[in-house]
Amino acid sequence: MAFPPTSPLLARALTERDYNEPTEVQSAVLTPEAAGRDLLVSAQTGSGKTVAFGLAIAADFLEDDKPLERSPDPLALIVAPTRELALQVQRELEWLYAHTGAKIVACVGGMDPRAERRELNFGCHFVVGTPGRLRDHLERGSLRVGALKAVVLDEADEMLDLGFREDLQFILEATPKERRTLLFSATLPPDIVNLAKRYQNDAFRIKAAGAARAHADIEYRAMRIAAQDGVHAIVNIVRFIDSPATLVFCNTRDHVRHLHAAMVERGFSAVSLSGEFSQEERNHALQALRDGRARICVATDVAARGIDLPNLNLVIHADLPNDAETLQHRSGRTGRAGRKGVSILLVTPPHHRKAERLLGTAQIKASWVNPPTPDAIRKIDNERLLEGVLTAEAGDAEDFALGKKLLTERSPEDIAAALVRIYRSRLPAPEDLMDTGMPGPREPRSGLAEAVWFRLNVGRERKADPKWLIPEICRQGDITKREIGAIRIFDEETKFEIEAVAAEKFAKRVAKLSKGDIQITPTDPPIGGGHVRRPPPKDFGGKKHWKPKREDGDAAGEKPRWAGKPKPHGGERSGEKPHWAGKPKSHESSGDKPHWAGKKAHGGESKGDKPHWAGKPKSHGSERSSEKPHWAGKPKSQGGEPAGEKAHGKPAFSKKPEGFRQKMKKKYKREG
Repeated sequence: MAFPPTSPLLARALTERDYNEPTEVQSAVLTPEAAGRDLLVSAQTGSGKTVAFGLAIAADFLEDDKPLERSPDPLALIVAPTRELALQVQRELEWLYAHTGAKIVACVGGMDPRAERRELNFGCHFVVGTPGRLRDHLERGSLRVGALKAVVLDEADEMLDLGFREDLQFILEATPKERRTLLFSATLPPDIVNLAKRYQNDAFRIKAAGAARAHADIEYRAMRIAAQDGVHAIVNIVRFIDSPATLVFCNTRDHVRHLHAAMVERGFSAVSLSGEFSQEERNHALQALRDGRARICVATDVAARGIDLPNLNLVIHADLPNDAETLQHRSGRTGRAGRKGVSILLVTPPHHRKAERLLGTAQIKASWVNPPTPDAIRKIDNERLLEGVLTAEAGDAEDFALGKKLLTERSPEDIAAALVRIYRSRLPAPEDLMDTGMPGPREPRSGLAEAVWFRLNVGRERKADPKWLIPEICRQGDITKREIGAIRIFDEETKFEIEAVAAEKFAKRVAKLSKGDIQITPTDPPIGGGHVRRPPPKDFGGKKHWKPKREDGDAAGEKPRWAGKPKPHGGERSGEKPHWAGKPKSHESSGDKPHWAGKKAHGGESKGDKPHWAGKPKSHGSERSSEKPHWAGKPKSQGGEPAGEKAHGKPAFSKKPEGFRQKMKKKYKREG
């Protein structure tokens, strides 16, 4: 399919870039129905939407094959959510409008605003920028939008997610009313629809290919590795798959730093990207990848947004993404504009089910494989060496002269062996990997010889659980739970098996009844993921443990509420609970409660002739007489010893007399 008619100058640029067939979104924006109208386009990353809106707005200021004249004010404004995406759009438009004489200026955060103001004052045709920087130029008066004919919002849903709503509204309200507004978004949530209604005029709706179609050129592989083999597996993957550029995704900055250092240590030319990098550092890293000075880029999700590398054929997920949308966004960095790419997920045993769930939610079918072994890497190294030697360019006279000299001094075998050694010395050594013992992708374990799959429009978001799903399925289909096989629960739906013998009757039954909130329809088997119904756990020995039946702990029967509790401080309990039982005893009283027990101590007065200091804990076993010792009541020193004079040259409490407790009991009985 050839490109629809467009400007001859743009058609020339497309031909030079080998754009022979348009993508779906590119064809849609050039239809007669979309000409001159506001556009509301839903298109996934990698669907060619940058070229699409570049072609769509060309008719507003290009006349046949006439180049553009110098313009003091911009004619088109493109707003992108991130610096990387804005710079990528600038590069795409530069080659697309290379023969038109268009000048394109980028205004993004992290760059010198004074240099941007100078370029804007000199005049340009296109301005590409991020919302915050564009608003700053508008408020300072350096960006004049009176001559604008078109405004493009690229990845509008992401701009709203990043908190640019107020900036977008400010920019759109500052532009002329008669402009064209083209809104491109991967999804169309209510916020995007409301934005389109407010700032667009009778927009033409275009729905481009979905995620599965947009990423049809990506081969997904789920690779089983041991938990400690993350770095080793990446080394072997990069060595085995010969990609000019490789993007490795991590979830944290610390992992980016660690993995980048490990790659450099092993001899790879690698760069890194994360949110802590300045814009200049990001530009240098990406330029190194484009120039071929670096082959590997280790990055976080935030830093990798908007990256478009023409020679990026391999994406590795060193850490599994948190959701299916992030998985598709990461993988969408490769397999763009008709190019083939490979996306590899590194899966450790604890994350096996998470990987299956991600793939199932994204409706992606991945092949489960093991990492390349050192033997496989050496074998493919030999094949590449032979292929490189056979396809090498012919040398000049000097090369042939040196070759003849070598042949006179060495045998052909020695020269060939030296060539092999030099070739291998430039390659990082492959790593030995551990066996994970992980199985392949789990197949449905239903126990049914033949079964038919059905779909229920209730998933994890609506608290789907086999505990109530199975009774509901049995009630709706008039079957028993023995005729239900595997059940797999996804975010928005549940798929389950019905025994083939009962499937026809079940389908007829649910077709009549499933007209309310719950819908059951036949479907295809799931690709993977979900939760399998498990048998209920066995009864725990069949024993029932005694538990309190009331909030206060009392239970029926003769067992007291305090029975079975540990005795406090060695106190004895009889069959009946005494009124003071359970309280800690001081100085180990007898079976009868002393008349002074529980009364205040530390000098408090008590009834009878009891000394005011009775009931105090003894200090280091000191002996007390009926009269207050000479040191009683005196403050103690910091070491815990009482102040005062020593008895017989020693502290009064240094020696513990024998029979102290018996003496004290007799004394209290005499005095009481």
